[in-house]
Amino acid sequence: MKRYALRVVSLAAALGLWQALTSLNIDLWLRFSQFPTVTDVARAFAARVSGPDYWTDLTDSLTRILTGFLLAAVLGVATGVLVARSRLAEDLLGPVLEVIRPIPAIALVPVAILLFPSNEQGIVFITCTAAFFPVLVSTRHAVRALSPVWEEAVRTMGGGRWRILGSVVLPGALPGVFGGLSVGIGVSWICVISAEMISGQYGVGYRTWQDYTVVDYPGVFVGMVTIGVLGWLTSTAVELLGRRLTRWLPRTAYVPGARPPRPHRSVKPAPAAPAAVPGGARSEEARDEHLV
Repeated sequence: MKRYALRVVSLAAALGLWQALTSLNIDLWLRFSQFPTVTDVARAFAARVSGPDYWTDLTDSLTRILTGFLLAAVLGVATGVLVARSRLAEDLLGPVLEVIRPIPAIALVPVAILLFPSNEQGIVFITCTAAFFPVLVSTRHAVRALSPVWEEAVRTMGGGRWRILGSVVLPGALPGVFGGLSVGIGVSWICVISAEMISGQYGVGYRTWQDYTVVDYPGVFVGMVTIGVLGWLTSTAVELLGRRLTRWLPRTAYVPGARPPRPHRSVKPAPAAPAAVPGGARSEEARDEHLV
């Protein structure tokens, strides 16, 4: 509860600082006088939510992001496993993928316009491309990092290639796969909003750009807040699903800034003196006991 309260206080402090800088028209180096206040954005958000256009844009953006992201997840995991497990696939697909991977997905907007008959399909293509490469790279590294002992154990017990894939490769690579999925969903939101601004007809990005063109700055911030909340919700959903599917992993309760407890020093009792025998001589049994 203290941690959640601290997060709420942090968010409230950021909003309070925003309200203070914009309402007082502070212009030092950054021109906060050009920014709308928090109350202006809240009023614009309430007006936008009460209308049908907001929910239509929200539905369109979510449909595009989920369609492209699911395609990227399936294709990225399959291609990553194939490239990591097959030298032939690595030789055939590796050079092509490495050449395309540095190209920003938003730079593929002209390609999408030329390839696809509709803007909707082009936006899904850009979203899928943006998430595909983070998933591919994470899956490839996760599969290659698996210990060969597990695969040899399955082969020893008579398991074939598909058994190894289902029992060793995919479960062992799940933490790395979900790391790539978490990165991919964030990149997908960046690219889908940019694609909607350029070639979309509906969506949160398209509406945000339209508000900018008509100098409706509170509406622009409504779009930005909506994008941030949607991105946070989707990335949180991916992380929760990853924790659910990898609950067999050992986890530690990490508390930032906490010092590990010092180990208690145990005082070993002094060894008991060997029993004396008459005449001051030690027997063989007493000497052996003392050595033990």
